Amino acid sequence: MSTTPRKQIILAAYVGGVNEHTLWEHPDAGSQIDFASFRHVAQTAERGRFDYFFLAEGLALRERAGQVFDHDVAGRPDTLPVLAALAGVTEHIGLIGTLNATFNEPYELARQIASLDHLSGGRAGWNVVTSWDAFTGQNFRRGGFLTREERYTRAEEFVSTVRELWDSWSEDAIVADKQTGEFLVDAAAGAFSHTGAQFDIEGRFTVPRSPQGRPVIVQAGVSPQGRDFAAANSDLIFSPYSKLPEAADFYRDIKSRARAHGRNPDELKIIPGAGFVLGDSLADAEEKARHIRDQQLTDRTVQVIFEQVWNVDLSAYDVDGPLPDIDPDPLAEPIIQGRAFIYQDRFETARKWRELAEAKGLSLRGVAAEISSRAEFIGTPQQIADKLDDFIQNDGADGVVLGGHHTPGGIDEFVDKVVPLLQERGSLRTEYTGSTLRENLGLPVPERRGALAATA
Repeated sequence: MSTTPRKQIILAAYVGGVNEHTLWEHPDAGSQIDFASFRHVAQTAERGRFDYFFLAEGLALRERAGQVFDHDVAGRPDTLPVLAALAGVTEHIGLIGTLNATFNEPYELARQIASLDHLSGGRAGWNVVTSWDAFTGQNFRRGGFLTREERYTRAEEFVSTVRELWDSWSEDAIVADKQTGEFLVDAAAGAFSHTGAQFDIEGRFTVPRSPQGRPVIVQAGVSPQGRDFAAANSDLIFSPYSKLPEAADFYRDIKSRARAHGRNPDELKIIPGAGFVLGDSLADAEEKARHIRDQQLTDRTVQVIFEQVWNVDLSAYDVDGPLPDIDPDPLAEPIIQGRAFIYQDRFETARKWRELAEAKGLSLRGVAAEISSRAEFIGTPQQIADKLDDFIQNDGADGVVLGGHHTPGGIDEFVDKVVPLLQERGSLRTEYTGSTLRENLGLPVPERRGALAATA
């Protein structure tokens, strides 16, 4: 019998905001801006001993041909107030928010996250993202002028600068005088000075050092440049792969890159997003999954998926018919605005989709189902527990970020039916063992660096 301890599965729950995965017409669907929705998800996840609650963010309402998408009228509340409010109604679960490195400034963002970390007792994290499109940039002074290379350059210095600010206070910067009872502050506490290509700032940081050393940093990275940036700077990395063997290949690659940057690979956790569909039997779960997919892939959703690549009005094409017989038009004014564009070559993407359609006899809707569906764990509670545990124990990842098909009750079934099975086999904690997010994730307190030397 093997004596190797089982990997502990990292679990996170997210509210993704407005998107095509959410079933808006579901009878139990709730508001995307009512605090009760966020509170329900966070408290349910905490009841399931999840590691953290994750909140995505959108800085602009998405448009098609100048008109706002129907889904986006639900609104996009700011990340930090929501997480700060959740800190007051939870005790253990981490609180990670998406905040943009292209349009924010290091001092302000570092101060906001550090404040959340203190308010929550060391449970805060920052998901670092960048933006390239001028459409989103219109909401900001910067105007979205950064190219892909420039935004990574800015992001790298941004993260480094934020860390300098977080490290500007030592752990013992504030001490109590035993005789007078007065608090004494290190003369250098909070002092910082940074001069670089992107930022030239100096002053005093107002927030003492984090209860967990530094808030947890999260990032996604798929391209070679993105993988390197994430491997060098992140504590958690979102993986786009939820199935073996490609997930294991990504896992090994990221861990190898972390090692090349002089890091301990075990101190970098890899977590893909995933969905789940529970049923009384595998056939029942598969039928539910088909029904959910049919509800997600509305005619408008399918049309928009293809218009983003073709950059042409495709409203005249039958979504249950063949793919467009015209080529993409990359030089035209963008018909879809505000969506993350993940396809680097429109013509190559169109070619691959046509090949897929021809090989499997698929319509536009059929291709959309193939390329847009999230990785799903489908089956009975026992089958899902088995599949998820096998995926983690075989180094497909260190955990998963779970989202339900409706908000806010989407993860309730998982917590009630799957979590106890994972706990029984020893792959998931039965109680929180740490007081901070880092402790619960199995991450060490980072070494303090980058601060100014103490002055007399």
